[in-house]
Amino acid sequence: MIKFSLAALALFCVLSAGAATDDLILVTVDEAKASQAAGGLLTPRTSSPAGAPKIDLLAPDLKKPVNVPTKIDLRFVGTPPGEPNPETFKALYGAFRIDITQRLLGAAKVTKEGISVPQAVLPKGRHQLLLTLTDTLGRESQQVMAFTVE
Repeated sequence: MIKFSLAALALFCVLSAGAATDDLILVTVDEAKASQAAGGLLTPRTSSPAGAPKIDLLAPDLKKPVNVPTKIDLRFVGTPPGEPNPETFKALYGAFRIDITQRLLGAAKVTKEGISVPQAVLPKGRHQLLLTLTDTLGRESQQVMAFTVE
C-alpha cells in the first residue's frame, strides 16, 4: 500500500460550478460534504499479497499544488506471470466508499496498462480515494490516495 499526502486527493477536486463541459466531475459537492463530515480514513489491508499489481500515480505531481481541473494518469504494473486485470479496477470515494468507478469509465478507458483522465473535477476540500486492482492470478492490491483541493 502506498499512502499519499493530502495533496494527492487535490488532483480530483474543484468546485463543480466551475467545471467545463468536457471535465469529469468525480464527486458531487453533497457527496464530498457528507464524506468530510463523517471524517476518518479509509483503511485498506495493511499488506498486499506478494506479486500483487502496483498502481503508480504519474500525474498530477502531488509535490506541488494541484490545479483543477487536472489530468489524472495511473499506471498499472504487474508481476509476471500475472498481468493487471483492468476489469477489476475500482475507485471508491471517501468515508462511505462511494463507488465512482463508472464515473471514471464514462471519460476514460481502463486497460491493463492503466487509466488516463484528461480533466477531473472535485469540490474544494479534503478527499480520499481507495483504489483496488487485481491481477490475472487473483492477487489484489489496494492504495489510498488522500489530498486537499483549495
